[in-house]
Amino acid sequence: MADMLKATSMDHVNMRVKHLDESVVFYKKLFGFEVKKEQPEQNSKIIGNDNIKLCLYEDSEMSPEGGIAHFGFNIENFDEIMEKCKTLGIEVLYDGPVQFERSQSIYIKDPNGYEIELSEVSGGGL
Repeated sequence: MADMLKATSMDHVNMRVKHLDESVVFYKKLFGFEVKKEQPEQNSKIIGNDNIKLCLYEDSEMSPEGGIAHFGFNIENFDEIMEKCKTLGIEVLYDGPVQFERSQSIYIKDPNGYEIELSEVSGGGL
């Protein structure tokens, strides 16, 4: 039997978004993501940092229901999440931190309704 591929991190996520510019601003303010590539012919932008890329495609009719339950980011400065969300007016779901294995997670939604898990320890320490 051949060895399995050894994935070490998520490369990117392609997402349909209702409002491209509003989504770019949200991810920039919360995570410091920058525009890596403009794709005007596709009404799209690739945003992110050195480790994470989000490919955003504007579709005013999109709905997150039935697709991704949530996606997660490991947050190095986890203790600052609640204050940052409060400052930006971002609602924290599930009454605050949720314990999973050896980690806590805080859940929020982006402007399109996608749920994002912000974790203290990557993969809950599994």
